[in-house]
Amino acid sequence: MEGGLHDAGAGVAALHTREPDAPPLNAVETGRLRAVRRVGATGAVMMAIGALGAGAQPVMQNPVYGQRVLGLMARMPSVALTVAFTGTVLLVLAWLLLGRLAVGSLRRGNTPRQLSRSQMDRTLFLWMAPLLVAPPMYSKDVYSYLAQSEIAARGMDPYKLGPAQALGVDNILTRTVPNIWRETPAPYEPLFLWLGKLIGSVTGNNIVAGILAHRLLEVLGVALMIWAVPRLARRCGVAPVAALWLGVANPLVYLHLIAGVHNEALMIGLMVAGVELCMRAIEGTERLTRGRWALFYFGAFVIVLSSAIKIPTLLALGFVGLALARRLGPQFRHVFTVAAALSALTIFGLAFLAWSTGLGFGWLHTLNTASEVRSWMSLPTLLGIGTGGVGILLGLGDHTAAILSITQPLALVVVGIATARMLIATYTGRVHPVGALGVSLAVLVLLFPVVQPWYLLWALVPLAAWATKPMFRVPAVAISAFVCIVGPMPNGGEYPPLVIVQAAVAVIGTLCVIVFFTRKRIPWLRDTDPDEPPAEPPGVAEATVAETVGRRAPGDTYAGEP
Repeated sequence: MEGGLHDAGAGVAALHTREPDAPPLNAVETGRLRAVRRVGATGAVMMAIGALGAGAQPVMQNPVYGQRVLGLMARMPSVALTVAFTGTVLLVLAWLLLGRLAVGSLRRGNTPRQLSRSQMDRTLFLWMAPLLVAPPMYSKDVYSYLAQSEIAARGMDPYKLGPAQALGVDNILTRTVPNIWRETPAPYEPLFLWLGKLIGSVTGNNIVAGILAHRLLEVLGVALMIWAVPRLARRCGVAPVAALWLGVANPLVYLHLIAGVHNEALMIGLMVAGVELCMRAIEGTERLTRGRWALFYFGAFVIVLSSAIKIPTLLALGFVGLALARRLGPQFRHVFTVAAALSALTIFGLAFLAWSTGLGFGWLHTLNTASEVRSWMSLPTLLGIGTGGVGILLGLGDHTAAILSITQPLALVVVGIATARMLIATYTGRVHPVGALGVSLAVLVLLFPVVQPWYLLWALVPLAAWATKPMFRVPAVAISAFVCIVGPMPNGGEYPPLVIVQAAVAVIGTLCVIVFFTRKRIPWLRDTDPDEPPAEPPGVAEATVAETVGRRAPGDTYAGEP
């Protein structure tokens, strides 16, 4: 048993190593950073402009409809799609170029350097700003948010009635909901629908105002990530700027949390903020005072709040709880004590939210609502669809549903086993709680019955604060870029194949022109180390353990660390 645990911990710990901060960029690299910023900002602006015609526009109350200038893109769908696609690719390329300046350990040359935290923050907000006022893109889920919140505001049960049943098919909010979800009850937990009720009480049936208000919620979630991820990275011995680049500046955040207005932003933000508060209370040489206990349970309650948006983040409680039990001592009774306390907190918190919002626990019966969609990004679903397709080709009949009824439950069993191993590895100190949480969420996302592009951020954000090895970062970067470019259409639906081909050809031609005229200023294909000496001596990069890792209890180390 012990050998098996050691192997599991060692294998996962191979993703992590200590990553000290690097010296700041020199003048040449700072000039490159400005150029990269402009590329990303141009991409974001093009996305916002393209969204005026190619975005997930509302059916009713479309503010650009009939406008001479603002409505121009809506009258040229091929052009609008080309502009949106070009902006998306430019933003992704800018993010990849930014990575050369953010991840010092992957830089070429003898003296890796790294942009500062303030430079990263300014870049992140600059790229985000144009998308804050753009129409929704890549998804129409925000219209379901508005309709389901209105159902709750009218005193009806959103967990039993869909928008068409509760509001009527002619209701202005119902008509903006995609047909597939008009009869579907809400799959979201009470906290999110209660926030939606507050938004609806202010915006009423004004769809544009409701979209902007929901986007502010997602911005709040991203702000919580910006606060928590660098601090968690410090505790794990990871350069905060590198963690921010991979986890929060990731184009998936811009495309699907900000432009797409998905509630994952608030869910993930609350989760990582709660984990940071819990770890701040646990780690350190001081004894656990009343203040530290209060901070831990407050952080745990913040995690419960995140699970009241979507339930998967409740996993985080297990990892911070076992980290606390490890801190209290080797006696196994501490595990049961902490588990009982956190279970009571979870039950009380969710019960309080169910009672105070008046929405109850109906969401327990709608958790599998999303399974109506067969997602190619889900491994068990892809396996079931592929096997069923082979059966059809061989003339054996369509057995896809029967195969899915086997592959999807088996996948969830694998998720349970992997999560249990990570929990044990956390308790034995072989893996840091943040890393173990990220690995467990990664397994959950890969084997979940339904996977959407923004689900990848469930795991990517915590893993960005812990995993540093190229064997993690390179695939994470590649998958993020690939999903951003070939994921859902900007309008959240489908385009005729000819329009997509025309847009793709135009995008390639436009990018070739841009790269040709900027090749001397931006190293598109190869990163060369500037000849100018660094702004500070190389010795600055040799940060001490105290500078790169948050304080822990004596002897409280994790696999991959000295």
